[in-house]
Amino acid sequence: MNTIDVVELGRMFTGNCDRPTPLFHDDQHAVYWLGVPEKTAFRCNTYLIVDGQEAILVDPGGKDSFDFVHMRVAQILPTEKVAALIVCHQDPDVAASMVNWLTLKPSMKVITSVRTNILLPHYGIANYTFVNINENPVYLFESGRKLKFIDAPFLHFPGAFTTYDENSKLLFSGDIWASIDLEWRLVVDDFRKHELKMDLFHIDYMASNIAARGFVNRLHHIELNAILPQHGSIIPKKHVHNALEYLNQLKCGLDLIYPELK
Repeated sequence: MNTIDVVELGRMFTGNCDRPTPLFHDDQHAVYWLGVPEKTAFRCNTYLIVDGQEAILVDPGGKDSFDFVHMRVAQILPTEKVAALIVCHQDPDVAASMVNWLTLKPSMKVITSVRTNILLPHYGIANYTFVNINENPVYLFESGRKLKFIDAPFLHFPGAFTTYDENSKLLFSGDIWASIDLEWRLVVDDFRKHELKMDLFHIDYMASNIAARGFVNRLHHIELNAILPQHGSIIPKKHVHNALEYLNQLKCGLDLIYPELK
């Protein structure tokens, strides 16, 4: 069951809770938002996907957030059950805590793209199991449930990608649809106001309208129940169409730097 609408209407709408927030649960499959310890305009979201006795962290976060994220995972299941980290690109707010997780459990897999994997060893750890999403864009849980990885080149990194959970129909979008917001809420309520908060991130960080529209084309045949970005607020199903149209119309990066080259 998708519980994002319940979160939207309930007490956890602003994310002020002392435990992980469930976003989806169905039999042996669940998705959690793990929370954000600091009140900042540039919030970094970490999500946990649990399938039976297997768990995967999506964009584990910076080193400073490791203790908090570790505590939140432990509120759900033993942390040794985390089998893999999904790292959508190499930025420190996404990836730096992988060193802590791999120190804790060296057998943990790192699921990422080839271009991202070239840079990750610069965090100081090079011996880990790399799962190449470019070689195989599907992760199969022991249960048979699947995650699909969808390339999102130049949004904003050449090797960026998103993760689609087939069971929950949630899209973990990394920096795409990220927002910057002092008056933050966990779930978007007014999308038109939210566009201004996404502009603060997208106009400077994303490469071009071609990159944005190209990515949207890759989502045409995928049913989305919600979009879960790494920064800012979750976009619920009722605003998914608006979110796709936002990218289709987005002028950013090179469009603004070289307007004469249309």
